Amino acid sequence: MTKKKSKRIFQFILITASIGSLYFVPWLLVKAWILPLPDTVQEQLDQAIDHGFDGMIVFVDHGKKPDEYFASGWHNRDTKTPAKPQALFKIASISKLYDAVAVTKLVGEGRLSLDKTLTDYLPKLNGRIEHANQITLRMLIQHRSGIPNFTDTPDFWASPTKSYEESLALIIDQPANFEPGSDYEYCNTNYLLLNKIMDDELGYSNFQFIQEEILNPLGLENTFSSLAAVDIDDVMSGYHEGYPHDLKENDHGMHATAEDVGLFVRALNDGSLFAPGEQEIYESVYEYKHGGWVPGYQSFVEYYEEIDAVVVAFYSTTDPKLYNWNLSEIINNRIVKILKRQQ
Repeated sequence: MTKKKSKRIFQFILITASIGSLYFVPWLLVKAWILPLPDTVQEQLDQAIDHGFDGMIVFVDHGKKPDEYFASGWHNRDTKTPAKPQALFKIASISKLYDAVAVTKLVGEGRLSLDKTLTDYLPKLNGRIEHANQITLRMLIQHRSGIPNFTDTPDFWASPTKSYEESLALIIDQPANFEPGSDYEYCNTNYLLLNKIMDDELGYSNFQFIQEEILNPLGLENTFSSLAAVDIDDVMSGYHEGYPHDLKENDHGMHATAEDVGLFVRALNDGSLFAPGEQEIYESVYEYKHGGWVPGYQSFVEYYEEIDAVVVAFYSTTDPKLYNWNLSEIINNRIVKILKRQQ
C-alpha cells in the first residue's frame, strides 16, 4: 500500500466525518495520525503498543552512523516474554525483493530472459493459464500478467496451501483478470511461477541460489527459507484479531531479523549486491522497498535518501479489515519524521 493511497484514506476519513457518518470512521487511525509526535522512536513504538499491537520491532540502518535497534510489547504474550530486537519474523512479501534480485542475476548470467514467456519456461501451462504464451518474465515480476491471485481464493488463509501444485490448482483454467501488460494487479501467483522457473533452471532450490549469491556475500546469517530452518523459540509470536492462538507455527516462507532485512535493502539501494550490469536490469523491472502481510505479521522496509537511512518495521498483530495495515503506515511515517527531526 503506497503513501499516496494512505493519504487518500485519511482524506476520506475526514470527509466522511464532516458529513456526519461518524459511526463508520476508524477513529483509531485518526487518533494515531493527530497525536503529538513523540520525541523518540522508542516512545513511538510504545505508543503503537497502546494502539493495540502485541509486539513491534524497528531497525534503523544509518549508513555511516551506528545502527539502532528498538522493540516494544511482547515477543510472546502468553509467556509474557518482552519483544526482542533480534527476533526472527515472517517477512512475507518482502521476500519478493530477494526473488527479483535472484531473477536479475540469472538474467545477467544469460540463464533466463525477461522477454521469454511462461510457455517457454513452463510449457505444460499453455492453455491452462490464459495468455501463457504472451506473459513474459518481466510481466510476472512487475505484477502485470493478469493471472488470478491464488491467495485471493475465498477462505485461503483459513487453510493455506503448502506446495506449488496445491497453490497452482487454485487458479488453473481460470480466466485472466486482464490482458497481459495492459494493467497492474498485485499477485502472489506471479512469484509462485517465478520461483518454479528459477528452481527448474537451477536444478535446485532458488533459496540456495539466494543464499550463495546474495546472503553469504553480504554476511547475512539470520535470513532463512522457512520455519523448518529455524529454532521456533527465536520467532516472534504473531496474532490475528478474532483468532485466539499464536500463529508463529504457521509456515509462510522466509524468516529474517529486522537487521538482516535492513542490511539487504541497504545493499539493494546502494547497488553493492549487484555485479556489473545487474543494477540496470533490476531497475527496469522492480522496486527498492516493500511491505509484507501474512496472518499475525506485518513487515515494512524502505530506504529514505534524505536521511540516508533504511527503516525496517515489524508488527505482530493483524486484523480482518486491514485497519492495522493502515495504522502501521501511519506509525512508519511518524518514525521517519522523528528520525528527520533528530538529524
